[in-house]
Order: sequence, then C-alpha cells, then structure tokens
Amino acid sequence: MAGIFARITDIFKANINDILDKAEDPEKMIKQMVIEMEEAVNKATTAVGSAIANEKQLERQHTEKKKLAAQWQERAVKAVNAGRDDLARQALEKKNMFEKATTDLEGPLAEARKTAVTMRSQLEQLKAKLDEARVRQGTLIARHQAAKAKKQISSSLAGIGDGAFANFDKYEQKVLRVESEAEAMSELAGETTSLDDEFKKLEAGDSVEEELALLKAAAKKDN
Repeated sequence: MAGIFARITDIFKANINDILDKAEDPEKMIKQMVIEMEEAVNKATTAVGSAIANEKQLERQHTEKKKLAAQWQERAVKAVNAGRDDLARQALEKKNMFEKATTDLEGPLAEARKTAVTMRSQLEQLKAKLDEARVRQGTLIARHQAAKAKKQISSSLAGIGDGAFANFDKYEQKVLRVESEAEAMSELAGETTSLDDEFKKLEAGDSVEEELALLKAAAKKDN
C-alpha cells in the first residue's frame, strides 16, 4: 500500500515542465501521466477496500465474541439458580475465554479502524489531485498546441527574414530603374520628334518663299 501512495505522490510531485521538455510528444506524455495516476488511484482504492474489509471482519469477530461471552454469563446464572454449580463453573470458563478473545481483538480492531480512516483520507486526497490533473490536462494540451503554433509562425517569419526583404527591395529598385530608363527614352524620343518637326516647318517655309520669289520675278518679266 505504501508503494502505491509513494508512486502516485512521485507523479504529482514531478516537475511537469522538465518532463514535457524532454518528451518527444508532450501531449502523449500528459495523457500517459494521467493514465498512470488513474491506475494508481484504482490500486489505492482496492487497498483501501481491503483495509475496510479487514476492519469489518475484526468488528464482526469482536461483536461475536462479546455476544458469546454475554450468553455464557447468562447460562452461568441459570446454572447457579438451578443449583448446578458444575455447569455454572463450565459456563464461566467459556465466558472468560470469550471475554479474553474479545479483549485480544480490541487492539487489532482499533489499529484497523485507524488505518482505514487514514487510508480513506489519503484516497480522497489522491482523487482530488487526480480530478485536478484531469482538468489541467486539457489546459496543458491547449497551451502546448498554442506554443507549437506560435513556434511554427515564428519559424515561418524567420524564413522570410532580412535576406528576403533585402531581395524584395533590390527587385523594387530594379523595377524603378527600368521605369526611369523608359521615361528617359520616351523624353529623348519626344525631343527628337520635336526637332524634326521644327526643321520640316523651316524647310516648308523656305519652299514657300522660293515659290513667291519666282512668282514675283515672272510678274516683272511680263510687265
């Protein structure tokens, strides 16, 4: 019995965080620990049941011996009243024997009662701790799942760290550079077009002046 209580006490006193840190699957470890607690409580319950059964058996024996002692006392009185001292003597011997047996049982019975009370108290404490462990089981599993999710997110963010952002900036600068070059080419193309247009206008103007001069010269000849 002591071994059972020592085992479950070790489980309850264990550093849960250290155990979970070393476990490959913390959730499985938490469930396994609760199962071990349940098994220990079941064994403790069986042991307490045996202690109570022993107490009850001693109580029955004590009550029976005390009852028999009282019966032989009554028989001794009847024998005396009947003038049968021989029977009264034998009855008294029986009565004394059962009284002694009753007295002999008082020590073990008291110890059995004390043991049963102590074990009942210990069992109630263990059941309360088991109930607490069952409640904490859900909380610990939820915390572990949240921690895993947080770790996964942190790992994902680390994967797109400074290097990724630097590359992104580099490509952005490259795009901006290409856009600037395109704008410059567009402006140069526009300037060339304007220059061509000016010369065409100028050349067109020269042609008109030449035609006008020719017309004037022809008119003078006709006069």
